[in-house]
Amino acid sequence: MAAPTGPTVRRMQLGWELKRLRDKAGFTLAEAVDGLTFSPSKLHRVENGLTGLKTAAELRTLLDRYGVEDEVDIDFLMQIHRDSLNRGWWSIYRSVLPSGMGMHIGLESGARTSRTWQPHVVFGLLQTERYAREMFLTAKPVEETTTEFVERHIQIRMERKKALTRRDNPMELWVIQDEASLRRVVGSPDVMREQYEEVQTLLRLDNVTVQILPMAMATYRTGANFNLWEFGSPLPAVVQTDAIDGSDISDKETTIWSFSRRFEALRAGALAPGETPAFLQRLAREI
Repeated sequence: MAAPTGPTVRRMQLGWELKRLRDKAGFTLAEAVDGLTFSPSKLHRVENGLTGLKTAAELRTLLDRYGVEDEVDIDFLMQIHRDSLNRGWWSIYRSVLPSGMGMHIGLESGARTSRTWQPHVVFGLLQTERYAREMFLTAKPVEETTTEFVERHIQIRMERKKALTRRDNPMELWVIQDEASLRRVVGSPDVMREQYEEVQTLLRLDNVTVQILPMAMATYRTGANFNLWEFGSPLPAVVQTDAIDGSDISDKETTIWSFSRRFEALRAGALAPGETPAFLQRLAREI
């Protein structure tokens, strides 16, 4: 099985390995960093993939403290550390990225699978450039963003879509769209018809599945959109949810179980995947 990819996921992998080694050695966070140049809170952030170790020397010191002597294991962790220091493609856009968005993109781009519920708009990785532009332009005067901000975010969104078509390990994407999100006009009927065609094109990929939850279906719904990302063992799954004031990311088992149940309930109420193309064609005629 291929190794996790991308600096954010590699940083998360290194943190997971360090926490496992610390637990095995029987150290608390405070005991692990006693006499070192960084604090227990920094080690906590490192273990949770929120930040990285700046130097290989810091990593080597921790490994010595945890009693890791096998050179193969040390080389393995050193390689993960080097990979985690690389800049992701999104780093060139950091001046326009909201707080936390870099982490979102990093995890998304490194995910092997994504299970997604989107009740409000067409899911970002399915959007056309025209649809995305109309969304950002509509929000521009309200959110007081610049033209550069709009264009850069369109570029980011189109770059993110490449996760579906990359040659090595394309993301397996399963999206459930509320019918309302597809009927809600963004830009114009022409923009929407082009968007429907784009979804049908992406459905021809073996790694993309889209189901539609009809508005007339009396079934479970939740107003909050979410992504469930999986990276492969031993890394934990991660759930990302949107809120009006930002994004929340968690790898707590209870949270993952909760959102997995929600996704399964939404999936059970939605039309079968094979019905999606015909449904989109009907929407194109009706709009």
